[in-house]
Amino acid sequence: MKRLPPLKALQAFESAGRTGSFQAAAQELFVTPSAISHQVKALEAFLGLDLFERRVRKVSLNLAGERYLATVSQAFMQIQAATGALVGQVGGELKLAVAPTFLDRWLLPRFNDFTQRHPEIELDIHSSIGVIDFSQSDIDMAVYFGDGEWGGINCTLLRPSFLVPVCAPELLEQERIMVPADLLKLRLLQVKKRPEHWPSWFALSQTDYHPAHGIISFSNGMLTANVATKGLGVALTDPSLVSGEIERGELMVPIDLVMQLPKSFYLVSQKNRPLSYAMTAFQTWLTERMARDLTDHKGRQA
Repeated sequence: MKRLPPLKALQAFESAGRTGSFQAAAQELFVTPSAISHQVKALEAFLGLDLFERRVRKVSLNLAGERYLATVSQAFMQIQAATGALVGQVGGELKLAVAPTFLDRWLLPRFNDFTQRHPEIELDIHSSIGVIDFSQSDIDMAVYFGDGEWGGINCTLLRPSFLVPVCAPELLEQERIMVPADLLKLRLLQVKKRPEHWPSWFALSQTDYHPAHGIISFSNGMLTANVATKGLGVALTDPSLVSGEIERGELMVPIDLVMQLPKSFYLVSQKNRPLSYAMTAFQTWLTERMARDLTDHKGRQA
């Protein structure tokens, strides 16, 4: 226990480093910004090196500070977890932000599984399509769709996104669909902002892209899939987002050729923030459930 830094100084450093602001750290720890500055300076004096680069009205971690923050944050997380286990701490609140389509099409149909497993957790769900500034928000976690290149957050890869063709069963009764080229006899439905998807899918199938009918474009993928249920054409969509329609027989996959997109689903939270019991429980459930969906889809393919 020799040569341990003062706990208050470590708390001030961890909060300031995680939030990127002495002001935000002061609000989090219910002290003044000058108190945070004093504690950080005391820690730097104890260590004999600087942890922050100080500029006018702005501070940022230097390389030593970034390395030290990762270790200190992990230590606080372990202490928090050990304390929670010791006193039987469970429950808590989870404030979650997700895109409307993901919320409606993927999360809500499966959410009863989470609430049954964790009835002790209070949920506060927000519909959001933008990138969240966690330092200025009370949101705990969010689900993002993209390339994972976001700054200042922790990213957990959930799964890649895939596209398969889907159409109403009556279309398959009208046309004999045996190979990818047969889909060109149907009207193709696409998302207006993603005109490259159909040419890419046919290229993957090694089929020349020459649609026999005009293409209809829509503003988003879910609208395109909904139109496909009406028998107006064939759409490309992530099968996990229309699993209900597939199970009810409203949509079918005429050619089970899967195209993986470069973007993926991620669970994100504020960088270096210790995970609460509720956050850990949701992360564990979400990763397991998405992995199960992938296994189920591969099983249907086989």
